[in-house]
Amino acid sequence: MLIDKQKVASSFSRAAVTYDSVAELQRDVGHTLMQRLPKELRSSAEPCVMDLGCGTGFFSPKLKQTYPTAQLFNVDLALGMLRYAREQRAVTGAHWICADAEHLPFAKGSMHLIFSSLAIQWCEDFPALMQEIERVLAPGGQFVFATLGPNTLCELRTAWGQADRYTHVNQFLSSDEHLSALPDSLSVNLFEEELRVLRYSQLKGLTDELKRLGAHNMNAGQQIGLTGRERVKRFKAAYEAQRLSDGSIPATYQVFYGVFEKRSME
Repeated sequence: MLIDKQKVASSFSRAAVTYDSVAELQRDVGHTLMQRLPKELRSSAEPCVMDLGCGTGFFSPKLKQTYPTAQLFNVDLALGMLRYAREQRAVTGAHWICADAEHLPFAKGSMHLIFSSLAIQWCEDFPALMQEIERVLAPGGQFVFATLGPNTLCELRTAWGQADRYTHVNQFLSSDEHLSALPDSLSVNLFEEELRVLRYSQLKGLTDELKRLGAHNMNAGQQIGLTGRERVKRFKAAYEAQRLSDGSIPATYQVFYGVFEKRSME
């Protein structure tokens, strides 16, 4: 998957201040994911919990409340997001770490839970990510995550497809691609799909929201430079043609929820 990591980090860093104001879907998905957390962590010592791709740190206080005795490590690739999160979220004892999910700065078997909500879709090498998750998880530890599937923003992709030949919409992995990348030592406790359709009165509402989230096109194969007026006009007409019967502009998100567990060494 051709994701430009530098673009991801820069885009989300710039969006740190505006992100929470438009992140309703992200909060809803994260709350749904919280319901899939284990009630207890398997650890004889002080457990370690990671929020991978923590963003503005919205779920950091909730994770600390759920596991009050745990050490909490908030990890994100975007330094601007981390700085904003550390200023906004008063979480006693939390650690804020700028790091790449595919190269985690943690020892083997050091994490008892890794929580990640709508973050790993920005990783470039998913098999490498799974190897890192497997490496840092302790036996019996869980990776509880939500991510986006390939049908996300399908209306946007269809509209741009009628406007030009360039890549304008982020391309995400299928369920098979997620599951086939698992190391042998990770078992699948849960893998579910959910379609969420957001509705807007105007197309500008959607495009502005994506910009304020920092979640616009991150593909390495996108067009360089400005998009011509005629192409934009064709894009808008193609999207307008997809209005629903109630007159609203739809934006579909395909969400995958997963719980992977590292097998015990017994």
